[in-house]
Amino acid sequence: MGVTAVLMLPLLLLGISGLLFIYQEVSRLWSKSAVQNKVVVITDAISGLGKECARVFHTGGARLVLCGKNWERLQILYDALISVADPSKTFTPKLVLLDLSDISCVQDVAKEVLDCYGCVDILINNASMKVKGPAHKISLELDKKIMDANYFGPITLTKALLPDMISRRTGQIVLVNNIQGKLGIPFRTAYAASKHAALGFFDCLRAEVEEYDVVVSTVSPTFIRSYHVNPGQGNWEASIWKFFFRKLTYGVHPVDVAEEVMRTVRRKKQEVFMANPIPKAAVYIRTFFPEFFFAVVACGVKEKLNVPEEG
Repeated sequence: MGVTAVLMLPLLLLGISGLLFIYQEVSRLWSKSAVQNKVVVITDAISGLGKECARVFHTGGARLVLCGKNWERLQILYDALISVADPSKTFTPKLVLLDLSDISCVQDVAKEVLDCYGCVDILINNASMKVKGPAHKISLELDKKIMDANYFGPITLTKALLPDMISRRTGQIVLVNNIQGKLGIPFRTAYAASKHAALGFFDCLRAEVEEYDVVVSTVSPTFIRSYHVNPGQGNWEASIWKFFFRKLTYGVHPVDVAEEVMRTVRRKKQEVFMANPIPKAAVYIRTFFPEFFFAVVACGVKEKLNVPEEG
């Protein structure tokens, strides 16, 4: 009996590995078929996440419209996509110059986007602007600029493209948001306010357009980290705040977020929250035990103001 079990174990492991491989291949092919020939618009395509989304959707056979505020970087992305693509299975991306913080130009750019293919099937609102500092030291001018880039820009573009989706009774709008659309973190007042506003808008929009078969999805990671930066270990035992904050600010790799965006489109998910258990717990604590949450956050602010930072 013991010998038989030992002999069966490798076969069992081999069988499980084979099933996992088949599942991954089917998922990959399903992802491709879900976006093949679809017109996909990606804002801020020149960012780390934007590039990864462009790669994933381009490989899947989508007809891409890549938007960004720097033409040279858009062309570099274009060349990178073309150099590794199979021309028989992919479409040549279209490039559109777009700065979402300049609200006055968004309507005209939306017309240019529609002119590329005559319609839009999937809009990925990815653009974002960050700022960090005490509220009283951030100018109102900068507050407005953050709101334009993170809220008014995306909703202006969405409103301009939405009538086309409604008239065709098909389409999907994806907002790449942030954990700070769920809870506020000190020294990020303008950024958190813009993310709360954006999430509120798209949550309301989801219900409004459901009858037209237009899907609205939100993907909220903690933070999207750079390609080569890993979180430091740090001394978490120093305080509950440091442990909480460092766990909260663990970033998600752009590749992982891009793949989740693809899954969200494929499965037509309404809301995705990408985080490890600590940030997820923070959201629930903020909801059900707000006084405790506020006390922990306030404790961290006092430490930050009173204790010099290392380095």
